[in-house]
Amino acid sequence: MSIFKKIITAVRGGANEAGEAIVDANSTRIFEQEIRDSEKHITIAKRDLTDVMAKQMQAARELAQLQTSIKEHEGYAMQALEQNNEALAIEVAEKIGELETNAADQQQANESYLKSADRLKELIKKSERQLTDYKRQLSMVKTTDSVQKATSAITDNFSASNSKLLSAKDSLERIKKKQANFDDKLKAAEQLESENGDSSLKAKLQDAGIGAQQSSAQSILDRLKAK
Repeated sequence: MSIFKKIITAVRGGANEAGEAIVDANSTRIFEQEIRDSEKHITIAKRDLTDVMAKQMQAARELAQLQTSIKEHEGYAMQALEQNNEALAIEVAEKIGELETNAADQQQANESYLKSADRLKELIKKSERQLTDYKRQLSMVKTTDSVQKATSAITDNFSASNSKLLSAKDSLERIKKKQANFDDKLKAAEQLESENGDSSLKAKLQDAGIGAQQSSAQSILDRLKAK
């Protein structure tokens, strides 16, 4: 294969892939449009069925009229024979033959219309059942597509915000560390103040037994006994 042919083949293959990608991207829309097209075809088929049924009714009516006319002419022929008018009877018989030929044609047309109408009715019913199933499937496809899009959006948002969540966590840790450092400094300042103030000196004197001592329960009891 020449280089030029290979290039053409590659281009055709790429065009085919692009076409398939377009079809895949719009598959739900295409399916929905195909359902609408099918509904239009069924409507047309019903109109055609109405025409066939109308022609069948017309053929049946003409057949009935021919059969009635045949019976009438048979009666005329019998009356001509009773009058020994054989020439008239033959003429009536020829008319009966013509009517019977027409009746046979109408009978055949009537049966053909009946068969066609029955076949069309069955096809329309089958198509309508299939169309109903397709509509149900379309509803399910749309729902599934919506769920998948929502799931994809949630996943994408989570992936995009993952780094933001990590950054927010770092910021929170820095804030907590800063607050803990502030508390430590505050406690250290309070401790330093207590060590440098009168409260610290009083505590040291009390520990050494110097100065006013706090009354204990035992000292109070000893004092009461002494009285």
